[in-house]
Amino acid sequence: MLNRRMLLASALAAPAIAPSGARAQDLPGVTASEIRIGNTMPYSGPASAYGSIGRSHTAFFRMVNDQGGVGGRRINFITYDDGYSPPKTVEQTRRLVEQDKVAFLFNPLGTASNSAIVRYMNQRRVPHLFLSTGADKWGTWQDTPWTIGWQPSYRTEAQIYVKHMLEQKPNAKLALLYQNDDFGKDYVTGVRDILGPRFDGVVRAISHEATDPTIDSQVVSLQGSGADVLLTATTPKFAAQTIRRVADVGWKPLHYLTNVSISVGTVMEPAGPERGIGIITSAYLKDPTDPAWANDAGMNEWRAFMAKYLPDGDLKDGSFPFAYGVASTLMQVLKQCEGNFARESIMRQVAGLKALEVPTLLPGILVNTAPDNFHPIRQMQLRRWTGTTWEGFGGLIEGAKI
Repeated sequence: MLNRRMLLASALAAPAIAPSGARAQDLPGVTASEIRIGNTMPYSGPASAYGSIGRSHTAFFRMVNDQGGVGGRRINFITYDDGYSPPKTVEQTRRLVEQDKVAFLFNPLGTASNSAIVRYMNQRRVPHLFLSTGADKWGTWQDTPWTIGWQPSYRTEAQIYVKHMLEQKPNAKLALLYQNDDFGKDYVTGVRDILGPRFDGVVRAISHEATDPTIDSQVVSLQGSGADVLLTATTPKFAAQTIRRVADVGWKPLHYLTNVSISVGTVMEPAGPERGIGIITSAYLKDPTDPAWANDAGMNEWRAFMAKYLPDGDLKDGSFPFAYGVASTLMQVLKQCEGNFARESIMRQVAGLKALEVPTLLPGILVNTAPDNFHPIRQMQLRRWTGTTWEGFGGLIEGAKI
């Protein structure tokens, strides 16, 4: 642990390398004309709905290059399909780092996928930035100082749902459907944070594998437990299946749904919009289907980007505003580097974001980081599905202080 803390201190406190004092060829992934950025994404497999994130990043960096690049360099964004398979993620990551020699990895998707490479990235001191996963552990700067998340943690999200559940139904029985990996288990931990010793008497938890064809049997078993509340913590394909199955069996629980699976285009519409009425989730991003943002400056900026660079993109797919927001955050980091793209310099700026406004984040939610804060976004707002859109209610909230 001490060595890791020393590594962090070295990364964040080392003297800056002046742009003129280091030859471009001495900097991994950086030449006089380009910066190479690596990414893995499930363009195929059970989580392929998230492939729109990678498509958006490719278009975003094309836009940046059209505008002159950053620090006098164009961005060469290299993204590979890992099929949502951790062994494939390892293979593709090694290819990016050792063959393509990228400067850093940006927004690779998946909790299990990133878990498979986090040790490798930190041993090699390669920035592993703004991961597309809300696992709580991406904020442990003491242990993995080259890795940082972006979105609110799943554990925090689960705490928020259970707090609300207890306000609405103090004697609730909770059914918890979760994916059997670090992603799903963070929700179990968050529920336990709030319920404590009451957990075993209140919760019936059933997991599923990311490779399962359906979750029909799990839903039937959870209904049979007598629970009157359901928390679904899984990826879009299974979230849509859950919504359909819950409706088909006539179960009417108070239903909470993980915010990574609330895209109107890839979850709610395939499930049948009417089947999900009343489902509660949490949000930190502006919903592109919400008429409240019809004339919002940030969303107009995003819509203009989509119109020019992704005209065939589904404007109901919430993955696109997510991708635009996290890519905008990365651009702020690169601008703050002021042309110094050494890996240590990049990490200093990653840990130095102050009250950053991002076009697609909800009003009042700002990105903040520090050498001892690798949780950039901590606030959320509850939302309810109306049958056509997610409608916000209440103010911004945070999870428990653990």
